[in-house]
Amino acid sequence: MSHYHNSHINNSWTKMAAEGEYESILCVKPDVNVYRIPPRASNRAYRAADWKLDAPDWSGRMRITAKGKVAYVKLEDKISGELFAQAPVKEYPGIAVETVSDSSRYFVLRIQDDNGRSAFIGVGFGDRGDAFDFNVALQDHFKWVKQETELSKNAQLGDSGPKLDLGFKEGQTITLNIGQGKKRDKPRPQGSGGFGLLPPPPGGKIAPPPSSGLSNHNIVPQTGSTATGCLLELDSSNSNTVVQSNTSSDLLWGEFSAPARYLPTKLAM
Repeated sequence: MSHYHNSHINNSWTKMAAEGEYESILCVKPDVNVYRIPPRASNRAYRAADWKLDAPDWSGRMRITAKGKVAYVKLEDKISGELFAQAPVKEYPGIAVETVSDSSRYFVLRIQDDNGRSAFIGVGFGDRGDAFDFNVALQDHFKWVKQETELSKNAQLGDSGPKLDLGFKEGQTITLNIGQGKKRDKPRPQGSGGFGLLPPPPGGKIAPPPSSGLSNHNIVPQTGSTATGCLLELDSSNSNTVVQSNTSSDLLWGEFSAPARYLPTKLAM
């Protein structure tokens, strides 16, 4: 069984000296048989069983070429390469190449001469793989023809349609802001009351608050013989402040009463 890739000559071009055009060789098969077939009496499909398959009328090689969008099935002599007949194919499947209903190895070709006269003949391959390669070569060519036709139509529609103008008009400018993000303000530390905290004074002592700020602290007065008042270090856990005061002094603290058990017995100066 032959293989399509072995017999298919891809992108092989030969120059036609007479016409100045290029011809692509699509496929070459060395053995093919040609049969005379009876005229088709009705619209039914051709049947290879109606031919004299055991006595072909001609044997030679087949060469499939393409020039532009038209494919050519050429029957040539095996030794000299002289042309026996050719069938121009403008579409496939179509009237130029038809399959038979009872076998995949036989086809019907419509051959034409230089004067435009045409006739129908039967061709057959001894190997089923050769028939497959013949079929695929024609399918690939006309698949390419279809793609080229669609591309050509799209190009024509693109040229005739309105074009989108993306250029700048006269005097038009554009501004780009690159690397100018918004700066974030660093948050300031907040105290429990919503105000910023100041660093404590040297020595770890805190000045007495004003009278308006006594609502959140428990102040216990201590009476003594001297008029000198001092503040103890604040306890950070309960914020209780103990103050020494002279009973005869009318400082800002006022008079407070507290049970005796909460009063300290000795104050460290």
